[in-house]
Amino acid sequence: MVNKPVLVESLIVFTIVLCVHAVVWDRYSWCAVALAIQAFYVQFKWDRLLQQGGAVFQFRATANSGLLPASVVIPMLGIAMKERCKATGIVYFERFGIVVASTGMLLALFLSVIAVGITKPVPTNTCILTGVAGSIIIYTMKHSLTVSEVIEVLEVLLIFVYLSMILLYLLPRCFTPGEALLVLGGVSFVLNQLIKRSLNVIEGRGDPIDFFLLVAVVGVILLGLFFTVLFIFMDSGTWISSMFFHMMTAVLGLGVIMPWLYRLIQRNPLFWLLQFLFQTQTRVYLLVYWTSLAASACGIVFYQNAKRSSESKKHQASTVTRKYFHFIVVATYVPGLIYDRQLLYVAAVLCLAVFIFLEYIRYFRIKPFGQTLRYLLSLFLDERDSGPLILTHIYLLLGMSLPVWLFPRSCAPKGTLPGAGALVPYAGVLAVGVGDTMASVFGSTMGEIKWPGTKKTFEGTMTAIFAQIIAVALILIFDSSVNLNSSYAWILVSVSLVSLLEAYTTQIDNLLLPLYLQIMLMV
Repeated sequence: MVNKPVLVESLIVFTIVLCVHAVVWDRYSWCAVALAIQAFYVQFKWDRLLQQGGAVFQFRATANSGLLPASVVIPMLGIAMKERCKATGIVYFERFGIVVASTGMLLALFLSVIAVGITKPVPTNTCILTGVAGSIIIYTMKHSLTVSEVIEVLEVLLIFVYLSMILLYLLPRCFTPGEALLVLGGVSFVLNQLIKRSLNVIEGRGDPIDFFLLVAVVGVILLGLFFTVLFIFMDSGTWISSMFFHMMTAVLGLGVIMPWLYRLIQRNPLFWLLQFLFQTQTRVYLLVYWTSLAASACGIVFYQNAKRSSESKKHQASTVTRKYFHFIVVATYVPGLIYDRQLLYVAAVLCLAVFIFLEYIRYFRIKPFGQTLRYLLSLFLDERDSGPLILTHIYLLLGMSLPVWLFPRSCAPKGTLPGAGALVPYAGVLAVGVGDTMASVFGSTMGEIKWPGTKKTFEGTMTAIFAQIIAVALILIFDSSVNLNSSYAWILVSVSLVSLLEAYTTQIDNLLLPLYLQIMLMV
């Protein structure tokens, strides 16, 4: 029997796809629409495989496959980037957008072929649809990409295949197929970009903060893979293993990651970072303010755990309590977006590296803080943290940061895009910090009318839309660089569709919603 919430979710995604390509229709749009149609059919094959336990790896059991929502994100992001850079005449980044779109289509098509290949009996109609979509995509790529760009796309696909085999085996039940496509596809693309830029270093070319993001992401991922292999052969919970962990972290950081970053930016990374962070008085004020917010977040964690210790019955953090962190993140990002986006960019990269490193300490039970972190964070677990890793706080950081990191600065005159595009860096704040938070808080406390087939409420969704419109009005008041140029109807449509998607999706909304809102605003 067809799952009705999945059908509604698919309808919302198709509506977003059609809205986007109604604005930027070209030959790549045919590929994106064909990809979405075949992903819709293949999604049900993945769902059946997950229900029957026939998937190759263990995926998160509390959600559907999410193939359709995830399949169209990277292609649409690349197409939107291409159109923005084409309008400003930046040919290099226009070609880069085409490569991003082609890579996303090929990765999604590969995941669809895997599902069709392991489904028994072979689904003939779905195979035909996948073949037709694949033919359209490959034909378009053949006439759009240069030989070097084709090689780059294939390199990302190869990295994605190997990363998927390694990480999905090592981290069972941490992802759905759609989440794996987004996360591992993004990591694969970042790794390929870092390798490409490391082999073609030109002094003075490239922004150091972009290199900092690439090296930090790849560095912490490689660090995790190294220790995962190492602790297969030794107990990670002993003091000897913990000392070895800290020693090897220092060796790999100072001996591999720092020289790698030095090669790319052609200066001492530590000196560059310190000079960057304390370059202006505004940055010092922002850092002090962010430090106080981080301390308040830690205070909430300790306070909630103290409540758990004082109660005889099992205590678990409520939805409202977990949303406190959303409020703190909004209070963190908004001043950074208004006063210094470059500082926010670098600070978000540092926070991501710290979060992942602390998760390694918790996961491997590294002394002296491993067991303490396990105890403290277990209070905030929900049904999405069904695997060995706790990823919801990392997804929250990613959801807020991706619109800042993926903002096409080189294609934005005067540092901002015209019309609704001026709100692109605020996509995470609007979708997750305001919309998702308001929907959860008001829906769980005052909501009575539930959307069919879900636990989400009509009141929560309407509150989310209304709150985001108010947030846009406040951004217009406090951020003088934002000029919407009468694109209010498009903003309302974008916010409404993303809020409806939040009501029906079972994927990680902290990761998915900001990307969809960013795409809608960018076109």
